[in-house]
Amino acid sequence: MKSPFRNPPSIPPIFLRCFPSPKCLCSTPQPPTSPEKIPSDSHFTRKPFSDSDCPISSSNEPHLTSFSTQDASLTQSHVINTLLSHKDDPPSALKYYRSIKKKRDFVQSIDAFCVLLHILVRSSQTYKHVQYFLNDKFGSDHSGPAPLAFLDHLIDTTKRFDFELNSRAFNYLLNGYVRFNRIDDAVDCFNGMIERNVVPWVPFTNILLTALVRRNLMDKARELYEKMVSIGVAGDCFTVYLMMRAFLKEEKPLEAEKFFREAKAQGIELDAAVYSIAIQAACRKPDLNMAGELLGEMKDRGWVPSEGTFTIVIGAFVKQGNLAEALRLKDEMLSSGKQLNLVVATSLMKGYCKQGDIDQALNLYNKIKEDGLAPNQVTYAVLIEGCCKNQNVKKAYELYEEMKIMDIQPTVFNVNSLIRGFLEASSLNEASNLFDEAIESGIANVFTYNIFLNHFSKDGKVKEACSLWQRMVANGQVPSNVSYNNMILVYCRAGNMDMAHTVFSKMLEQGLKPNAITYSTLIDGHFRKGDAERALDIFDEMIGVHIVPSDYTFNIMINGLSRVGRTSETRDMLKVFVEGGFVATCMTYNSIINGYVKEGAMNSAMGVYKEMHENGISPNVVTYTTLVNGFCKSNNMDLALKMHHEMKRKGLQLDVTAFSALIEGFCKKQDMVRACELFSELQQVGLSPNEFVYNSLIRGFRNVNNMEAANDLHKKMIKEGVPCDIQVYTTLMDGFLRESKLHLASNLYSEMLSKGIVPDMVTYTVLLNGLCSKGHLENAYKVLEEMDRKGITPNVLIYNALIAGNFRYGNLEEALRLHNEMLDRGLVPDDATYDVLVNGKVKAKGEDLSGVSSKEEATWCGGFGRSGDAIV
Repeated sequence: MKSPFRNPPSIPPIFLRCFPSPKCLCSTPQPPTSPEKIPSDSHFTRKPFSDSDCPISSSNEPHLTSFSTQDASLTQSHVINTLLSHKDDPPSALKYYRSIKKKRDFVQSIDAFCVLLHILVRSSQTYKHVQYFLNDKFGSDHSGPAPLAFLDHLIDTTKRFDFELNSRAFNYLLNGYVRFNRIDDAVDCFNGMIERNVVPWVPFTNILLTALVRRNLMDKARELYEKMVSIGVAGDCFTVYLMMRAFLKEEKPLEAEKFFREAKAQGIELDAAVYSIAIQAACRKPDLNMAGELLGEMKDRGWVPSEGTFTIVIGAFVKQGNLAEALRLKDEMLSSGKQLNLVVATSLMKGYCKQGDIDQALNLYNKIKEDGLAPNQVTYAVLIEGCCKNQNVKKAYELYEEMKIMDIQPTVFNVNSLIRGFLEASSLNEASNLFDEAIESGIANVFTYNIFLNHFSKDGKVKEACSLWQRMVANGQVPSNVSYNNMILVYCRAGNMDMAHTVFSKMLEQGLKPNAITYSTLIDGHFRKGDAERALDIFDEMIGVHIVPSDYTFNIMINGLSRVGRTSETRDMLKVFVEGGFVATCMTYNSIINGYVKEGAMNSAMGVYKEMHENGISPNVVTYTTLVNGFCKSNNMDLALKMHHEMKRKGLQLDVTAFSALIEGFCKKQDMVRACELFSELQQVGLSPNEFVYNSLIRGFRNVNNMEAANDLHKKMIKEGVPCDIQVYTTLMDGFLRESKLHLASNLYSEMLSKGIVPDMVTYTVLLNGLCSKGHLENAYKVLEEMDRKGITPNVLIYNALIAGNFRYGNLEEALRLHNEMLDRGLVPDDATYDVLVNGKVKAKGEDLSGVSSKEEATWCGGFGRSGDAIV
């Protein structure tokens, strides 16, 4: 039979009148006081009810209605007795009650109403009218007596008039309070029923639970449920659903899961809705294994998860980084007849963006538009953020503009993502324009300013940061802890620790509390200045004000001490930190290893390397690269190669920096065969040689007098688009000058100038030394004059070359003049100068001053004898 509380028929107009105020109702009828008329048990013998049984005294009980002026046929006793005469004929009782309600002089009493309810609930033909009468009596105007008083009337009339206790009337009363939004009265009614041993029915209890959960009255809902359990009523499937929903609204997924498991253990027949909310609880924990198991159970029972359930689970898998499973569930959702909704599509786009697969995210974005789904603000936010994080800020800005065309107002989150993306892409103008636009539109917030402050701070741009700070304050933005931390950082990076501490003091004056980042920044600043003692003092101060150092702080301390040459102290400090709860990472050990490598203490560096292994920390590429560099610098190429081979065994690949160190090491040893082998390996593993790798090889081939190979590498650089810097050109020109190939040296010099590369002191030294050693003193002086015009003071090496050149060709007077000029310029002659002037050591062993053809000489002079872009 359909429950009477679901979709009740409309109430007839005759029942829509409310009862008078409680003041107009008769007090509780009193049974006869004679002991012989009252049986001792709870069941009473039916007997006529008279007016004398309800004493009325207008003086003593002014709130009671007097019947003295009313029609005798409508007195309370007469109405009750008439109703009792129809006790076994509920339809007749209902008909009678309806007839008297139409009379003007009818005033209803509580007891008569209760007798009517007891009679009506006895028949399936009339019990539904109980609900109507209660709705009529207890409407939204809070009419009628208090719940507990009405319950007492119901129970009392049951006993006095020999009715069987039928809880239907009580439960309808409970439901009536809920229906008219009288939740507190409903809770009182529920509690009163339990206290009076009247069992609330589960469906009506569920209705009350639903109302409590909807109003976020979770404590009352739990208390109500516990009372149900205390009387042996465990509830049904819908009860389980409601309580799990209550736990989730309180952000207690563990309790929701526990409730679900207990319900299953009790054998309660659970439906798809309960499983769906259990899956939601599993996703909130998150416990995606459990979510998957529950989905499997649903399918085993023949239930198809709802679109909402699929949406929640797919979003959870994306959040946990399991995009593959999220995509599988999406396919399962579509195959079950569900449509791809915008929430699922946006979640999957976010998953693609997290994996760096922007193309797939954009493909999905285009597909949903083709299918008629309109992207919303969240969709654009996900894509803009994803494009910016994956260095595709151009596409991000296109989406931003498209968003505005679609009349979707960009948020400050969108703007901040774009500004951050432009700055990371070194597009300062675009970032500045967007920043100005955000300020003009009024959406810029303190986070927007902080992004720019952080950008200037990292680069140590004090002037720009200060200007932005003033603009921020002028526009009414209140600087935050992050703002002050950025200003402290900018001064620390600029090396102005006094101003950094001034900002720190200002931060305290504003009532802002420094955090671990604040102190860590100051500590790092002092270490960068080489002031380890002050850095240690700041660390002690941090501990003194009860700010717990972060792992970032500990790493700064270790890296800082290693940087200033106090690496041995870091190992003792590390032990103290670990005892305090710090978990050393690979980065921590790398800092110590790097410190030892800089100090040339390779044995100590290897000791830390072994300690890493003992503590279960696997070295990474940085670890091996640092050790390879150290061994190469100490000319221990065997151990450097050993580290290289160990990396390969562990499946790690050297980066370009490590390859560069190895190649340079073998080049210094003039082992160009091994150097070239490493160069080939570098390319085979998919890395691209940079200018440092080429510099090492070109310098190596020059040192073994193989300029043909060196020049081939130069051509390869140009072909592959690797920038040729001044070091490459200087090395090549030096090598060709040594081989008296003046024409090639001249061509390289012209090529260098055409690329806008300005010669430095090393370049000038190479040129002058090469010209003087080959006897081209006239052109050497032109180079010297060009240096004077550019305000470049020749160094001792240049003067030594000129002095040696003049001495070599017998120009002793000019050689002495150059010596005096050196002294006038404040240059101190070195041993090489005096070896030339005093001992006449001007010709190096094996040096050949002949062999320079007239054609080469003319070419060289032409190359260096021009004005304008050329040196002379």
